[in-house]
Amino acid sequence: MKISALYLSLGIALSSASFARAEAGSSKDEQKLERTSSELDQNAARPEGQKTVESRLKSEFKVDDARVQGLRDQKLGYGEISIVLALAEKMPGGITDANVASIMAERNGPPKMGWGQIAKKQGVNLGKVTSKVKSVDSSARKQEKAEGKKQERNEEKAGKAERHEKAERREKAERPERAERAERPERAERPERPENPKH
Repeated sequence: MKISALYLSLGIALSSASFARAEAGSSKDEQKLERTSSELDQNAARPEGQKTVESRLKSEFKVDDARVQGLRDQKLGYGEISIVLALAEKMPGGITDANVASIMAERNGPPKMGWGQIAKKQGVNLGKVTSKVKSVDSSARKQEKAEGKKQERNEEKAGKAERHEKAERREKAERPERAERAERPERAERPERPENPKH
């Protein structure tokens, strides 16, 4: 009896160890997804970043403001929103209210499920979801960088124009007014020559 209890406990220990290894494998993917999600949230926290990330989410997933704002109202960060939309996009029917609600119900529980578990249940490769989130993040960074350069050029042009105007004003202030031409004195009349008597 002791031996069977020992085998039973050994079997449970081995199965839990293999389960823990399986969890650790998916855990790495989930950790990578969480890091990528966090990077997207950090990008959104920068000045003008929120507007850029929202723009990228809308164009990448072809959703409207109401969809993004609805998920924001559920206290989700932009990284989590991109995960939800990427998962819903891979489901039959694509990004629909029902698919998004299904994912959120699984995420919030009971029992609460991780992104890896939700992806597995939906039959979605978690790596593809991570790639999609990275795509949103990198395109948002590129867009923000391009807008920043455009703004710098505009500021530079405005600065040059302003400097040019100041220089013109300075030159005008420094230039004395042009003096009027002095009138030429009248020519003095030459005295007449006396006539020479003929010799």
